[in-house]
Amino acid sequence: MADPAARVLAGDVAIHGSALVKTYRMGEVEVQALRGVDFDLHRGEMVVLLGPSGSGKSTLLNILGGLDVPTSGHLAYAGRDLTHPTEEQLTQYRREHIGFIFQFYNLIPSLTALENVALVADLADRSMPPEEALGLVGLSARADHYPSQMSGGEQQRVAIARAVVKRPEILLCDEPTGALDAATGRLVLEVLDRVNRDLGTSVAVVTHNAPIAQMADRVVTLADGRIASERANARRTEPSEVSW
Repeated sequence: MADPAARVLAGDVAIHGSALVKTYRMGEVEVQALRGVDFDLHRGEMVVLLGPSGSGKSTLLNILGGLDVPTSGHLAYAGRDLTHPTEEQLTQYRREHIGFIFQFYNLIPSLTALENVALVADLADRSMPPEEALGLVGLSARADHYPSQMSGGEQQRVAIARAVVKRPEILLCDEPTGALDAATGRLVLEVLDRVNRDLGTSVAVVTHNAPIAQMADRVVTLADGRIASERANARRTEPSEVSW
């Protein structure tokens, strides 16, 4: 597999967004969550999106993943236009190409870890075996355990297995360590790093936790609905070395 940084330099763009604007209306009040953002996610890279609450980073992630649509601007995946998609096109895009991980795990309490992962595997055409996905996140021994029998970090790793079991090209993570302590959070970051490096999955991580940016290929900071800065890391720090 080619080095992710080389693919970034080659300009191998998976998702392309230009002049993205998102406006929400609350009665007579208009809130601009994004104000003309240009953003590309490259194949095989890991990018971290930083910024305070209300900066627009989660809104941008939701638009990239087809959970929301921009008010104006242009969005394309692998050259296919997604600027004015139908609901069917968005559903297909999310099902076939995107994996989501959120701060809260949203596992089904009445299903075991393996059953939670298998539920998603059954919806996709090219899924890996659910057992393989659990092995990838280091939870083969917990396959028959229910969410209530697992720690928060273990539940989050099940959520990652559920997201990657369908082999998505892109994994979008919104505050994946937000509900975890630092030691447990590092275990989750190690899994995300492994998914990126071993499977070649493009990973975008939204976080308010600046030290996590050390493990990314690229760091994008948002403020007031705009990209305030962007930089490439000369070296990716190992997740085990990240502390906060």
